Amino acid sequence: MASLQDQLRGLVYSTEHGQTCPDCRQPLDGCQCADQAEQARLAALDGVVRIRRETSGRKGKGVTTLSGVPLPAAELKTLAKQLKQRCGTGGAVKEGVIEIQGDHRATLKAELENRGYTVKLAGG
Repeated sequence: MASLQDQLRGLVYSTEHGQTCPDCRQPLDGCQCADQAEQARLAALDGVVRIRRETSGRKGKGVTTLSGVPLPAAELKTLAKQLKQRCGTGGAVKEGVIEIQGDHRATLKAELENRGYTVKLAGG
């Protein structure tokens, strides 16, 4: 990580290239930071999809979370949409984790196993 002085001295805008990325100092059009972060996320996965039910930070409302799905971000959103339609509920994709409203662990496990994923029920 860059020191505070390096962060404050960095070029923010150039009339030649427009806005620049604060991390790699390249123009935003040529920045590869997001692609590299996505590749690092996919490389860190072990190929097992973990399904758990969470209520923390949601005022007691339960959601089913799917983490470890080895797909790029665009395909992850498509899969989330299909799973939400299968369960008949809403949900979201946040930081590579699919959140489905309600407790649908059994339905999601069966659906993902039919699609060829290795699935584990995590948590209690």
